[in-house]
Amino acid sequence: MLATLTKRADFLAAARAGRAGTPGFLLQARKRADSEADAAAMRVGFTCSKKVGNAVVRNRAKRRLREIARAVLPEAGQPGWDYVLVGRAGETATRPFGQMLDDLRQAVKRVHAPREGRK
Repeated sequence: MLATLTKRADFLAAARAGRAGTPGFLLQARKRADSEADAAAMRVGFTCSKKVGNAVVRNRAKRRLREIARAVLPEAGQPGWDYVLVGRAGETATRPFGQMLDDLRQAVKRVHAPREGRK
C-alpha cells in the first residue's frame, strides 16, 4: 500500500536526499528515520511545475506518474522510504508508457544502490 505525501516539508526533505534522473521524470528518494510517523510505510508524492505545460498537460503527466508508481513501487520500492516523482517538460506526458515503467524500475535501483566513497 502506497501512502501519498501531502506536506511540503516531506517534499523538501526528499529534494535534499538521493535522486535519479531519467528521460521521462526525476525520482527523489529518502529513507525516513525510525522516529518519524509511519516509519514502516512506503510514501510517494508527485509534482509537475508550470514548465511541464498548461494545466491539461500537467494533469496528464501527474496521472501517468501516479500510474507508474502504482505499478512499480510495490515490487521495487522499500518500506520506510519516501519517493517523489517530478515531471519533465515535453517528456512526462508524451513518453511511451512502457519506457516510463522501465525508467522507474532503473531509477529505484540506482537510488537504493550503495554509493562508492560513502561510509
